[in-house]
Amino acid sequence: MRVFKEEQRFSQLWIIVLLVTSSIIPMILFIKAYINNEMSLQDLIIASSLLLLSCLLIFIFKLTTKIDQQGIYYKFFPIHLSFKLIKWSEISEVYTRKYDAISEYGGWGCKGGIFWKKSNGVAYNVSGEEGLQIITKNGKKILIGTKQIHQVDQCVHHYFSDNKETNV
Repeated sequence: MRVFKEEQRFSQLWIIVLLVTSSIIPMILFIKAYINNEMSLQDLIIASSLLLLSCLLIFIFKLTTKIDQQGIYYKFFPIHLSFKLIKWSEISEVYTRKYDAISEYGGWGCKGGIFWKKSNGVAYNVSGEEGLQIITKNGKKILIGTKQIHQVDQCVHHYFSDNKETNV
């Protein structure tokens, strides 16, 4: 039995640099307000802690994909607390492809749907430009980003072709 599993997180260097540099000015303003007695030490600690927590929040996000004989599972934590399953019998088309996260879906994360080019569907991704495109029999489009395109492609072809033959 073939099972594919992948976990991805936001860990790109450019995100870390962006978070650090965008936190510098607020921290300077907090410290300046504290020095000028416009902010108490308690307020400085609270404001600094909230700034740090908001920067670290992005590192909580995790995209998990699993493909097995039942279908394709995905979870974009903390948006999804449990796996979403798309059964092979519910899929009309599935294939791997390259995509442009910004122009097709408006960026990385949980994107698309009602906020961006509805015809492209929804994308769950954390980086890169390769993903698994799923089109369900009811017309729903879901793109799941992957860093292991060849393994995903092999696993999907194995199960989807088997499923098509047994359902014909």
